[in-house]
Amino acid sequence: MGKIIAIANQKGGVGKTTSAINLASSLAVLECKTLVVDADPQANATSGLGFEPKSIKTGLYECLTGNAKAKDAILETENKFLHILPSSIDLVGFEIEMVNSPNREFFMKEMFKDIKDSYDFIIIDCSPSLGILVTNALSAADSIIIPVQCEYFALEGLGKLLNTIKIVQQNLNKNLEIEGILLTMYDSRLRLSNQVVDEVKMHFQNFVFDTIIHRNTKLGEAPSYGLPVLEHDATSKGAVNYLNLAREVMQKNGMTQFKDATISI
Repeated sequence: MGKIIAIANQKGGVGKTTSAINLASSLAVLECKTLVVDADPQANATSGLGFEPKSIKTGLYECLTGNAKAKDAILETENKFLHILPSSIDLVGFEIEMVNSPNREFFMKEMFKDIKDSYDFIIIDCSPSLGILVTNALSAADSIIIPVQCEYFALEGLGKLLNTIKIVQQNLNKNLEIEGILLTMYDSRLRLSNQVVDEVKMHFQNFVFDTIIHRNTKLGEAPSYGLPVLEHDATSKGAVNYLNLAREVMQKNGMTQFKDATISI
């Protein structure tokens, strides 16, 4: 049975989509069958994997509203181990349409029933909010990865998100765990970046991934080509960071066939 991991933070610009695309791609390179679920109406994960959101006829919106099965909306990428359930601007209407629906927090969980066993990992790219879509993702997920950028406002809103996770655990998904806090946009030359790393590790200790995602030009370039960074430039710092993160996630989940040391560049 596959593990469902939501990548969420209501704060924008922290690297959620970048992490969803590149963690999933790295897991796929390591031959884990992986599905990216684009749960953001901006559809950046969809375009970041080479698909045009405007051309999507059947995507997450149709699946959540019961007009399609998830297996019929999934698209294959050039990596046979990596698939995507795409998004489009139509997803904006989901929260409005479902606001008075009973059990509206469990639409995504229900949707996953038919496909969960087909994957090793399902990675959900969440929108920067704490609305119904994100609540659906957290209700369906086994765990959550929280990206936190190494910048001045790094911890702003993190407390609110952790409180939301606690509420979800108490009322909707008692099995939801924190997979880890992922430090992103790290620049070793900046004292502020190092201060943020120290502060986050001090407050959250074992919840923080060992892998830190560095600021990297290739990470920023890759989406414009519709490619994960591993396919854009496999030797870049960003590619190496996400491969190491994938190995860390796999080891944390008992996939011990990949025990070799982390890569450095």
